[in-house]
Amino acid sequence: MTKTVHPARRLTAPILAAMAVALAGLTLAAMPGAAVAKAPIEVRVVIVTTWEVERGDLDLMGELHDWRVKWPLATQIPFPVGARALQYDPKTHVLAILTGEATARAAASIMALGLDPRFDLSHAYWIVAGTAGVDPKVASAGSAAWSRWVVDGDLSQELDARDIPADWSTGVVPYGRTKPFQLPAPKGDTDDGHVVYALNRSLVDWAYAQTKDLKLPDNPSLAKLRSAYSGPGALPPFVLEGEGLMSARFWYGDHLTAWAEQWVPYYTGGKGVFAMSAEEDTGILQALTFLSQDHRARLDRVLVLRAGSDYAVAPPGVSGADFLAKEAAGGLPANREALDDLYRVASPVARALAADWKHTREVTPGGS
Repeated sequence: MTKTVHPARRLTAPILAAMAVALAGLTLAAMPGAAVAKAPIEVRVVIVTTWEVERGDLDLMGELHDWRVKWPLATQIPFPVGARALQYDPKTHVLAILTGEATARAAASIMALGLDPRFDLSHAYWIVAGTAGVDPKVASAGSAAWSRWVVDGDLSQELDARDIPADWSTGVVPYGRTKPFQLPAPKGDTDDGHVVYALNRSLVDWAYAQTKDLKLPDNPSLAKLRSAYSGPGALPPFVLEGEGLMSARFWYGDHLTAWAEQWVPYYTGGKGVFAMSAEEDTGILQALTFLSQDHRARLDRVLVLRAGSDYAVAPPGVSGADFLAKEAAGGLPANREALDDLYRVASPVARALAADWKHTREVTPGGS
């Protein structure tokens, strides 16, 4: 008995492939306005910002504002999966994103950007430029700090202050430990989460060297604000290297500040110094860590700059509760100065990286 073969099954693989190409061409030709796929934009520097104050169509102030207006990043690119549109400069190939505040939004926004097929970020540098609370033991309001480590302040175990033993300094306990600051410190990266990120020290030192001699503006308002403090917190604003401690909670009071001042060196082997309190950087770095696993981003090309919009702790004689109430009513007193200084310090670094792309594309500054 002869087996009947359907005519379509007699087509060879080369013939089928040729037909598929022809059909694809006919389909595109039949679609009005159909465009040939463009190569992705190779971005040189990504500026990461987290908040903006807008009223209707007016962009009033925030971390993105100076980049958009002064650089200028004048080309707006729709970004429907994020907090707002992206801003871009096609001449320098610098792109800015506003992530939204706190860890979750930051992580989601950076992941969305990293997976966006319109952009090639495989060689890009990332500069996080955001406001923060500054520890007066390290720097003053308006000062700007380049982070060498970024530490998470949320990933931990915690007892309420009313339940902690009398000999404990805090109710915050590291994962895998049964007491605060119990030695040895646990690994910073476990199944419980990534508590500490070490940035590329050579690149951080290079960025600091480019900016450490910048004179940050001072004014009577800043002078009055810092007059209640002593030590570095009483100095005019300056550029430094110092670590950011990230938490989705705004915390207040001497005891939590003392915890922060211990938590950072605890997780950095005694090498890091708590300088700035903020929210988003660990979320940003977690997303970049995952993207780097698929070669969509490079972790050795991340810079984090935070500028003090207020102090992380109240001046002597003011309770944590009163400090919270004052800031809730009057806002962050050095916000405007911190925003100005973020752009003043970060923009020359971004320009240097973008302008020398012939070299910086392949070789990371700082000898790394």
